[in-house]
Amino acid sequence: MPHIINIDMMRSQWRHSAMRILLLTHSFNSLSQRLYVELCARGHELSVELDINDRVTAQAAQAFQPEIILCPYLKRAIPPSIWTDYVCLIVHPGPPGDRGPHALDWAILRDVPHWGVTVLQANGSLDAGPIWAFELFRMRSARKSALYRREVTEAAVVAVVRSIDRALHRAGALSGTQYADLSATATGWQPAVSKSQRTINWVTDTAPTILRKIYSADGSPGVEDIILNERFRLYDARIAKNVGGPPGALIGCTGSSICRATSDGAILLGQLKPMDRPGYDFKQPALAALGSLGDRLPRIEFLPDESAIRSESGEIRYVERESVGYLHFEFYNGAMSTLQARELLLAYRAARSRPTRVIALMGSADFWSNGMHLHCIEAAESPGQESRDNINAINDLSEDILLTASHLTIAALQGNAAAGGVFLALSADRVLARSTVVLNPHYRNMGNLYGSEHWTYLLPGRIGPVQAQELMNSRLPMGAEGAKALGLVDAIAGPDLHVFNALVETEARRMASDGFFPLALHAKLDRRSRDEEIRPLSLYRAGEMDRMEANFFGFDPSYHIARHRFVHRAPHSRTPLHLAPHRRLGFVPIDRIE
Repeated sequence: MPHIINIDMMRSQWRHSAMRILLLTHSFNSLSQRLYVELCARGHELSVELDINDRVTAQAAQAFQPEIILCPYLKRAIPPSIWTDYVCLIVHPGPPGDRGPHALDWAILRDVPHWGVTVLQANGSLDAGPIWAFELFRMRSARKSALYRREVTEAAVVAVVRSIDRALHRAGALSGTQYADLSATATGWQPAVSKSQRTINWVTDTAPTILRKIYSADGSPGVEDIILNERFRLYDARIAKNVGGPPGALIGCTGSSICRATSDGAILLGQLKPMDRPGYDFKQPALAALGSLGDRLPRIEFLPDESAIRSESGEIRYVERESVGYLHFEFYNGAMSTLQARELLLAYRAARSRPTRVIALMGSADFWSNGMHLHCIEAAESPGQESRDNINAINDLSEDILLTASHLTIAALQGNAAAGGVFLALSADRVLARSTVVLNPHYRNMGNLYGSEHWTYLLPGRIGPVQAQELMNSRLPMGAEGAKALGLVDAIAGPDLHVFNALVETEARRMASDGFFPLALHAKLDRRSRDEEIRPLSLYRAGEMDRMEANFFGFDPSYHIARHRFVHRAPHSRTPLHLAPHRRLGFVPIDRIE
């Protein structure tokens, strides 16, 4: 039976001598970043190599000379020339005995109650090598990408740390008896899920069945379907309550989502990927992806919920308890379009018009914010102009939070944050983070983008100008503990969401109390007044936007190239040097330095 994973307890239990670990991964995704953060925090020496081809991988191993090659996310088999010379540990998103490329997809389609993650040693058989560690978890009804970021990642961290601990103690793989009782959970070899196995029959399939099919392919590859005689891949589905129509019919839209009837109700689709539009074959908000095809769809007004403030799409909602307002915003993959930023600003202004004392900006459990919506920018007629509009809309929100004179504010980071999302969080008076979140407080990976969201004011104010510049140049992910030590985060709790939310509620009530609120609000306004005298906030924003204008409209196309490659998921041709110290000139492993 799965048990609660306590990462914080494990951090204190496993602090042994360092190992040299090469992270070999198809991309530096959320799981890879989390493992990088966790293992670095334990003192291990890490380097990253993107899995491009066998020759390049062999060069990386020769240069770094790792004791372990850890493979959290691969799309092809490790060659014998590597796994025969090095201990290669594969992170498989399935329990012991499960094998195949679509482990989590099948678990969602079959609606299994429990699943797991296994760390196994690479050999000549796919997913069948000696098992070093495993961890089980309870499944929930959610998108594959959301399960991967939360349950799979948390279980993977536990299993990987156990595996490294076994390696440090030269314990090696587990014996078969240590996981023999998991035979009921394992499914053996499972082939890739075929297109036909995910095909939706809108006439006969129920809404929960359709939801599982779309969940199983979100974020990749998406479920193929035909809408108004055009082929799309479907993502970001949820059940629409209290509406219906002829099965399969498009019955309307709400926000940027479209609503399609099923045999027993309806499904909302938030994201579509056109399949027959060269150059535009990437995920976009559903209504925008339909273009003129969706012009005649009627607007659907859903029954109001308990929230006094909410967006039409349901992505934004507000809950009030005592003297605290909790503003939730759940944007797909954490990206915030121009429209979404403007809607969130309106919701925030409505929240601060309420007779409360504290506003907690909650984000969602998957992401707090990742800043600009690069997919909407790529789809725009003028990506440069849409980039400018998008960042200005987020800047307006940041400025409104910074200049709030009636309330104290909290940024409650339940999920990960990156780029402008990190600095938007710093606009709040207090930043709280769940202990498992990963932050990427920099912009440069997106084609040397300079960044805005008042970071030139907020970041030095938090950690000082020297550390601020070092942080912006590092381009590496950071965990909650590291962010707190640096001064980016004020308090952390978790990893359980209920534990973190209890921290947020306790802090919010404390900040709203008669003994705290008046003095803290006065100190905040006094500090802002003094800062304004030294240099007006408008000048920070103007200086940032001058640099951003050069990114958007200047002679250097790096930002546009990087954005295009990101949106179109272009394959990597090399590993960036900031991830791969073994590729820097003069690199010598730490234990070889005399």
